Amino acid sequence: MVKPSRMRLRRGCAAAAAVGVFAGPVLAGTAYGAAAIPLPPPSPPPASASADTGFRPLTPAVVAQLDAAVRRVMREAAVPGVTVGLWAPGKGSYVKSFGVADKATGAPMRVPLHVRIGSETKTFTVTALLRQVDRGRAALDDPIGKYVTGVPNGDRITLRQLAGMRSGLFNYSLDADFDKRFLADPNQPFSPRELLDYSFRHGPQFEPGARFDYSNTNLILLGLVVEKLTGRPLHEVIARDVLAPAGLRSTSFPTNAALPAPYAHGYTDQTSSGRTEDATGWNPSWAWAAGAMVSDLDDLRSWARTLATGTLLKPATQAERLKTTPMGVPGAGYGLGIFDVQGWIGHNGSIPGYQVLAVHLPQAGATMVIVLNTDSGHDGQEPSTLFGQAVTEIVTPAHVYPGHKQLSPRTG
Repeated sequence: MVKPSRMRLRRGCAAAAAVGVFAGPVLAGTAYGAAAIPLPPPSPPPASASADTGFRPLTPAVVAQLDAAVRRVMREAAVPGVTVGLWAPGKGSYVKSFGVADKATGAPMRVPLHVRIGSETKTFTVTALLRQVDRGRAALDDPIGKYVTGVPNGDRITLRQLAGMRSGLFNYSLDADFDKRFLADPNQPFSPRELLDYSFRHGPQFEPGARFDYSNTNLILLGLVVEKLTGRPLHEVIARDVLAPAGLRSTSFPTNAALPAPYAHGYTDQTSSGRTEDATGWNPSWAWAAGAMVSDLDDLRSWARTLATGTLLKPATQAERLKTTPMGVPGAGYGLGIFDVQGWIGHNGSIPGYQVLAVHLPQAGATMVIVLNTDSGHDGQEPSTLFGQAVTEIVTPAHVYPGHKQLSPRTG
């Protein structure tokens, strides 16, 4: 049986310790020569970059290769539905949906459908914090104990270490009692304090800053910091301070289990029986600031570029965000709620029923977004990672995501 706590949300940063597959009839979508999505124009490659950015032109021949690769991964990993988006200045675009959004009705996967985005939520929570840093209300090297009481090593763990996954705090979603409670009723609500209790009973795992260890506990704490700094609920802060200025209209931080229409149904094998079930209506409160948000392909395209280029932050703050530390994976590093994997900057997300990957390759001004409606793994790998690797092997052979074999199915 694959358990939710030990697999998916912890693996919301699949690249973190060995970065993440699907199937169904193909739905005709947009691809080479497709009309542009009504979003801000993509960021151009740096002026100093050569004409060859390492991104292959999306010719009909390349599109045919991509179609075949996506279908192969879907077939091998038994993925119900997936949408893949690629955009690169001067190289064309590829936006196609494959398979079904609802196995019961056979409704096709489509671009506008909302999905849960799991740990992509971390990028929004950390951005909300960094905007408070820009306003002088907090400093990255403040100890968490200044804002939240009762944190083990709270006088020494900094906000920077929390955002960079180097706090040493136990990941609450690995706690056996949390696991048991979640599996007993995936529809029940969890409060942030309840989640922290599952973590703190274990005590610190290592000294603050000593090493990288992906932990959802870190983001629950940062969510509470944002609330204390602003005096507002986290979902309101993210809506007003992040989503609105970023121009994201299809992204939300739910306060209940409802998904905004239209949406794709999500399927998971993280169940008490071990059988695959429809997890669409499962309550995401257990993931809160670490993974509860909802979005769609178009918004994730825009957000990936905003996140990588730092348009919502002061340049100095963005520079701090992009300072990565090793994750134990060649060619991959983790910054402040963001990763750099083989040059692709962004994050991924996984939560029962769904996975997403939203990344930007600055040297080519290119963006890749993959959205799928299952989190069930294949041969110890995450579906979103398998799609990302299959696609980048074709379009950016010098920047293959993730560029390595997954080491363990239990890592984030």
